[in-house]
Amino acid sequence: MMVKHISGLLLLSLLLACNTPQNSSSNSKQLPQEMSEYNPPIELEETERPKNIILMIGDGMGLTQITAGMYVNGNTLHLEEFPVVGLHKSYSSDNLVTDSAAGATAFSAGRKTYNGAIGVDPDTTSLYTILEEAEDQGMATGLVSTSTIVHATPASFIAHQPRRSMYEAIAADFLETEIDLFIGGGKKYFDRRKDNRDLLEELSNKGYYVSSYFEQKLTDLRPNPNKNLAFLTADSDPLTYEQGRTYLKPASEIACDFLDKRGAQDGFFLMIEGSQIDWGGHANNTDFDNSIGAVLDFAKADGNTLVIVTADHETGGFAINPGSTQDSIIGAFTSDYHTAALIPVFAYGPGAQLFAGIYENTAIYHRMRQAFGFGEIAAGE
Repeated sequence: MMVKHISGLLLLSLLLACNTPQNSSSNSKQLPQEMSEYNPPIELEETERPKNIILMIGDGMGLTQITAGMYVNGNTLHLEEFPVVGLHKSYSSDNLVTDSAAGATAFSAGRKTYNGAIGVDPDTTSLYTILEEAEDQGMATGLVSTSTIVHATPASFIAHQPRRSMYEAIAADFLETEIDLFIGGGKKYFDRRKDNRDLLEELSNKGYYVSSYFEQKLTDLRPNPNKNLAFLTADSDPLTYEQGRTYLKPASEIACDFLDKRGAQDGFFLMIEGSQIDWGGHANNTDFDNSIGAVLDFAKADGNTLVIVTADHETGGFAINPGSTQDSIIGAFTSDYHTAALIPVFAYGPGAQLFAGIYENTAIYHRMRQAFGFGEIAAGE
């Protein structure tokens, strides 16, 4: 067991494991049996359905990380404002310990799949994601990430690739949808590619407003709601929060305002990933919580938005040990990778009651579809 006073360097090295898939042999015979049928626990009236859904994913954010973050943040977090709390089972199709790709695919498409899979099932068949369905329903859609936009979590909502490391192929999949907005790092996977395609130019030719940190600050961005928006925040991975990367809150505010205008008639779906969370280490590191607060402010003012906050997996088997104080958390880690712990789910707004209880991670997808009132998926989709 590793016992440490939590420092930024320690947690950074630990959370980098979230972006590094580990090879593991299939142990499907040892896995639990997933419920094959989805049985909605609650029927919603039409007046209870949200117009918009914002899914916020804290990469590696388990219950103990949330607890530590709460203590060092003056014993309070915006998560306390969520009236509905549930737990999801995060395991993948081939491992009791999931990775971000399989975890996000469960959220985006409602299927357990193997670690490393991006929007595909265990046979590598493409899955119809909720973002793609929202687009087909005429809704506005968006992705925001503090990692590269081709990282496993955002990629699983828009791309279909057998391996999460296929960054250039994932970037090319962005051209296959009409996603209204995306903000994140990874510019080089769009404009300096082995196939010599310039995807940013292709997006511009499709009518997108395309910009990056090279050209302007995100906070100076005043997007035209009549044009789709692509903003690249870094050439590769963005800086960490401790190194000065603070764009998640303004990006979340821009995305909510932009998609609200774009989806004025039919609503929107937005996924926001806090992919560099350091919940346990520093009182001043409130990046993801501040973003949750900004999204809650939007939802409260709007009245028609369902906000869901969860994580793809827990990282490190983190524990808060005796001797800890509000100013000094003594943490213990059982692993330098992910664990199979149950993951909390927080919900606010119309349809929030659907997310109470204990359920598979795939149920988040099904319950979002139920909240939107989407019908049966057509064959072949």
